[in-house]
Amino acid sequence: MEDDLVISFQLLLCTLELFIKRCSPDLLQPLYQSSINKVPTRASRRSQNKAKSRPAELELDVQLLETLCKENECSLEEVKNVYQTSFLAFLESLDLSRSPDFPQVSDFNQQYEEHYLKSRDIDGRLFLDGDETLVAPKGFSSGVWCHPCFCLRLRAAMTSIRMLRGDLPSSGDQPSTNLATYFKNCSVDPTQDVQKRLETLGQMFSQKFGEAVGPRGVVYGRQRFALGVRLYYKVMEAMLKSEEKRLSVQNFSKLLNDSTFHTSLLACALEVVMATYEGASSDAGTDVCFPWILNVFNLPAFDFYKVIESFIKAEPTLSKDIIKHLETCENLIMERIAWRTGSPLFELLKQERGSGAEEQVETPGSFSQPLQHNHTAFTRVFSAPSSVVYCLAYTRLKTLCSYLLSSHPELEPIIWTLFQHTLQHEYELMRDHHLDQLMMSAMYAICKVKSVDLRFKSIVSAYKNLPNTNQETFKHVLITEGQYDSIIVFYNQVFMQKLKTNILQYASTRPPPLSPIPQIPRSPYKFPNSPLRVPGSNNVYISPMKSSRVSPGIITPRSRMLVSIGESFGLSNRFQKINQMVSSDRSHKRTLDLGSTPKPLKRLRFDIDGQDETDGRVGIDPVGLLCAGSTRSRMQEQKLKEDAESRKESL
Repeated sequence: MEDDLVISFQLLLCTLELFIKRCSPDLLQPLYQSSINKVPTRASRRSQNKAKSRPAELELDVQLLETLCKENECSLEEVKNVYQTSFLAFLESLDLSRSPDFPQVSDFNQQYEEHYLKSRDIDGRLFLDGDETLVAPKGFSSGVWCHPCFCLRLRAAMTSIRMLRGDLPSSGDQPSTNLATYFKNCSVDPTQDVQKRLETLGQMFSQKFGEAVGPRGVVYGRQRFALGVRLYYKVMEAMLKSEEKRLSVQNFSKLLNDSTFHTSLLACALEVVMATYEGASSDAGTDVCFPWILNVFNLPAFDFYKVIESFIKAEPTLSKDIIKHLETCENLIMERIAWRTGSPLFELLKQERGSGAEEQVETPGSFSQPLQHNHTAFTRVFSAPSSVVYCLAYTRLKTLCSYLLSSHPELEPIIWTLFQHTLQHEYELMRDHHLDQLMMSAMYAICKVKSVDLRFKSIVSAYKNLPNTNQETFKHVLITEGQYDSIIVFYNQVFMQKLKTNILQYASTRPPPLSPIPQIPRSPYKFPNSPLRVPGSNNVYISPMKSSRVSPGIITPRSRMLVSIGESFGLSNRFQKINQMVSSDRSHKRTLDLGSTPKPLKRLRFDIDGQDETDGRVGIDPVGLLCAGSTRSRMQEQKLKEDAESRKESL
């Protein structure tokens, strides 16, 4: 389960609540004494007579549980839900809720033994003895400091969850007043459709989440969905405000009545919520990892892709890890998922070819331009989706070439030309295939016609070192419908047969012209708009540091003071020079009141005996100004000279 660690920690707090309220107050710290004094630590009894006929019932000490949650930065609502849905049922099964005394260790041990024999899972009792082979290392290990507390990852996950919940609006699962106004301004009010859609998708999500994570997963699925809905409303409102400011319109009827837009935006919000909780998981390969959410909503990957950039820009409080996760989702979509049969990307490429887009000459600068869109800022269909693929494809190709063809750098642009030609003119080869399969095939083909000894085995071995790779990419490749084989068979039976004529052109004396190298743009997500509010605070904002008005780049040798760091002043006459400079500066300031305007003292140097530069006309050495890095040597020479003079005086 993706959040086993979080739920385990919440169960630990429930257990602490049970034991703390049964302890004698004099055994507790003052913080917990004050927490349990106001609430009875045991189940209430209506009367002595009723107590004899009816066993006591366990009462949840809400104040004590709130104190525990506050001390450990955990959500009280989630812990209470775990207590009521899981922990209380466990106590009832062991008949512990009706007993005011502490449970016996022997009884626990016997019941755990029976559970262990049935499940054959890890025996957790091994960790009770503090065996050094089982616990995390402490102190120094191999020269690297290991923190004695192994809960840093858990605390970071709890902090991310708390910040996510704190940044969401308090309006709950209903749109805010501003968002409701946007709905009413539409020609067709989408409010009812939005609510019906959320109800339907919520049932689907909770059911699929329960099937993926196991028992009681439906309850946690509802919690995740509720958070996702709040984030969905928040981001939608931010998007609409931004577009209203940009376009000076308030009627977004076409957008807000688009079911695909709403489903994509909600899916992105839920992916953020699940990724936040997944940060506390010890197992990254869970059943609800991306693209699980696409399958739940039956959402085309390319439609999900279209909202990611707008989502990130509209929600500036997203953590760095979440932004990186969404970028990874983008790459997965453009590498493989968006190229599946039935994807709207193929229809878009056909429209692009029909409009003659492929005939346009692509310059290197065009790759760095932001994606253009056909309609509104939200129902955007990228007019040049291939440019995104080009940047991703070339980045991976360049890395692979650095591993295999460092001695043949001239082959990289040729391989890229064939690769780019395939993506642009033979994009049907990408149907149900991976981008890297065409990359490896293009590399092998060019090396073959250029008589460079490079085998597929070497390509596959180097490919494994690339990030986000899988053996399925080169071992399980679609050949024909229903038939899969290795990357070598794909090259011989599919890639080579389709591009044989084009590949042989690179062996002739007049090869095709080289394609321009894409200019990889900087990620638009790393430097969002500023100033930004620090998550978890109300009045703290951050923004990029602005350059000083007196930037070092505009300071000239005449206008700055030379300071030497780490040099000893040595003799007292140097301090006398400083005093003279300060006195001279003060006298200059005093003369300002008399109407004179002496030239200010600009620079202090110790390499000219008895002279300080004032306006640049005294003591300037043209050769010294041209010799970069000679200041330190001149100061050292001056120091040796003065040391020699001091020795003469002592004699």
